[in-house]
Amino acid sequence: MKNKIMEKQKICIIGASLTGLATAISLSKLNCKIDLVAGQDKRNFKTIRTTAVSQDNYDFLNQLNISKSLKKHLWPSSIIKLYSESQNKKFNEIFELNKKNKKNKILYMLENSKIINLMLSKIRKSKNISFIKNKNISEIKNLGLLKGIKFNNKNFKYNLIIICVGNNADLVKTIFRDQKIESRYNETAITTILKHKTLQNNVARQIFLDNEILAMLPLSNSKTSIVWSKRNIGIKKNNAFFKKRIKFYTKSYLKNISFISDLEFRDLNFLIRKKYYTDRVLLFGDALHVIHPFVGQGFNMTLRDLASLEKILRIKISLGLDIGSSDILSEFTDEKKSSNFAFSISTNILKDSFSVNNTYFKKFRNKTFKLLNKNSYAKNILFNIADKGFKF
Repeated sequence: MKNKIMEKQKICIIGASLTGLATAISLSKLNCKIDLVAGQDKRNFKTIRTTAVSQDNYDFLNQLNISKSLKKHLWPSSIIKLYSESQNKKFNEIFELNKKNKKNKILYMLENSKIINLMLSKIRKSKNISFIKNKNISEIKNLGLLKGIKFNNKNFKYNLIIICVGNNADLVKTIFRDQKIESRYNETAITTILKHKTLQNNVARQIFLDNEILAMLPLSNSKTSIVWSKRNIGIKKNNAFFKKRIKFYTKSYLKNISFISDLEFRDLNFLIRKKYYTDRVLLFGDALHVIHPFVGQGFNMTLRDLASLEKILRIKISLGLDIGSSDILSEFTDEKKSSNFAFSISTNILKDSFSVNNTYFKKFRNKTFKLLNKNSYAKNILFNIADKGFKF
């Protein structure tokens, strides 16, 4: 096995989502060979979904050298404001975090489809990444000490296989079964992109309604992403009705509103994996953890995982160690599992606090946020957690 390890080690990444592409690009900087396997589902390449990236993860993405034009597609917000609906249907501001006069921003917004195209272009030019199209993997088998996947009637061996598909994929269910903590929010996320009158669009806003959270996330001075999570009580996918409500909620902040994309609907659920890996197979991204989108931290958690994985594998490769060994995958798990669990649970508790439809509790909650709003020390703690996650 020693001679095998001294050769360039091989990694198979299954799934060409935003997570899979970022993982391939990040690990391609290491001295290893990568096969990136894309399935037949092309929704990732045409989605109108948008993603929020923290300052720390913005810096990490820039270090990947994805494209010289990457920064043009990452729109900064220097202010975030939280609102609560009052009895007269008006919105009261209860919290503001402002980094307007500082180097670090609150968040950066990206349109998934645009960044995916930049990543695909980078991957096609990479000598270390082979892109395998239209392959649905149904089985991973043992081939000696390594793991094997069959393509075109030929077996390919890998030191490490990273699964970057959704948590409901058959492959994940087959290998990892029900080793997870999962619950359904009974909510639907409604997403769209608005075009509006040009303004200095650097404020991300979240409005907390009864059983609803609506986020307005700037994409440019004339475009804003809407992410609206709504309880599934009698919900019907009525585009005209929801467009009318979105215009009503946003009219105080945006003018001359028009919809430049259709509405997308997706069910929301919560997931934490109890087991991160099995023999030479590692879960990643949504296969590993899924949280509510209201804090915009799902992809940020994945990027923090990726930064840790890249660091660990870089050290192990420099030592000539087998990157798929249980010791190495266990080290990654030990480094990330506790912090990911704490971050996921904390996000869930915070989300639940905004879903309580009780007048007295809402008054207490709003008063608490207004007190936090006056405490710069508390604000810095909240920013650092949102930026870099929990550090254990």
